Amino acid sequence: MISTILVALVCLMVGADCFPDGAPIDACVKNRPNQPNHGQHRTQPLSTLPYRVEASSSHYTPNSRITVTIEGVEPFKGFFIQARSVESNEWLGSWEEAPNTTIHPECSAITHADPREKTRATFVWRAPSDSQGRVYFTGTVLKNYGTFWANVVAHTPEDLGQLQIFG
Repeated sequence: MISTILVALVCLMVGADCFPDGAPIDACVKNRPNQPNHGQHRTQPLSTLPYRVEASSSHYTPNSRITVTIEGVEPFKGFFIQARSVESNEWLGSWEEAPNTTIHPECSAITHADPREKTRATFVWRAPSDSQGRVYFTGTVLKNYGTFWANVVAHTPEDLGQLQIFG
């Protein structure tokens, strides 16, 4: 009991180092999807997001690959990104192994695997072999333990086609 309390206190004191190797598997199913359990800290407004999160496409065919990139001028320490079906909102596909990442195949998620600051992270998602459709990528980007943006949705080239041009 005392050792459990000590571990909890140490985690509170060191902040971001409590999950230095990424979001735990329970991030897939907790009561606040795409939001880390970081004590009293809550997500920042998406309008203040200092990072670009982009996917190379939102359409997939069997076994196709889509690249997802997070980048910004300000460094970030972590991320948790899931692939979801546009039609059903269910987890979809799988991630390819990438340096300094951890994959949670149970919920088609990828997360950081080290606490170092980054200005860019790129990874590849692979579509299921037996279907085609539309996918979106959603999750969280963490600047540090107390500053993060949840429910981020990656932009795609197709987003540009949805803009209305007035003139």
